[in-house]
Amino acid sequence: ADLEGNDAAAKIKILSSIAFNKTISKNKILTEGIQNLNQTDIYHAKNLGYKIKLLAIAEIKNNKLMERVHPCLILKNSYIANINGVLNAIVVDGYPIGRSVLQGEGAGPGPTSSALISDLCSILRGNIKYPFGVSCFLRKKIRKFNILNRACSSYLRIEVKDQPGVLSSITKIFAKNKISIKNLIQAPNKKEKKATVVIITHEALEKNFNNLLSNLYKNKFVLKKPIFIRIEKFK
Repeated sequence: ADLEGNDAAAKIKILSSIAFNKTISKNKILTEGIQNLNQTDIYHAKNLGYKIKLLAIAEIKNNKLMERVHPCLILKNSYIANINGVLNAIVVDGYPIGRSVLQGEGAGPGPTSSALISDLCSILRGNIKYPFGVSCFLRKKIRKFNILNRACSSYLRIEVKDQPGVLSSITKIFAKNKISIKNLIQAPNKKEKKATVVIITHEALEKNFNNLLSNLYKNKFVLKKPIFIRIEKFK
């Protein structure tokens, strides 16, 4: 559940319910894990000035709710990038309060037993009527934001055959899907007759990235499904 992002997805639904005073969403949310990433992605992310983190994000956009869980590239000197080990962090951005951060251990005998005892004490006190602070009947429903209309920049790693014309074909596919390339790194492996192409893009719509990934994978020169990681601008 942790690797696939399902645990984080369940938690962000609860947290967004508290943050936005809404009912817990029954809809599926974008959930992508880290099970397909490897050391190659960590290496390239580091060289480009990023770290990879699995993030769960909830926000109100155009009066609609967007909830999502996926790996992100974030600047390696940012606060979130340096939450490591068993530490968890919740970052709340609000107006006019600004940014608040809650940080602590999310695993181990101490934190687990503390949370369990807290729940048991609440039950013994009879404090179980409103687990979210208010009655569920006072919570509102918020329409879902169509994530396909969200814009972001991204990192892509494409494993291809090392042959003439491949790079030209890749750039044409990007142009066809209205995605602009910001940085491109090509690492050939002459021994295995293949190459790794790493691309950082400018911002584009989520639906354009979906089409791009589908179009790339259809080509015979692409050896495996491309790796796609969104870039988040956390400070």
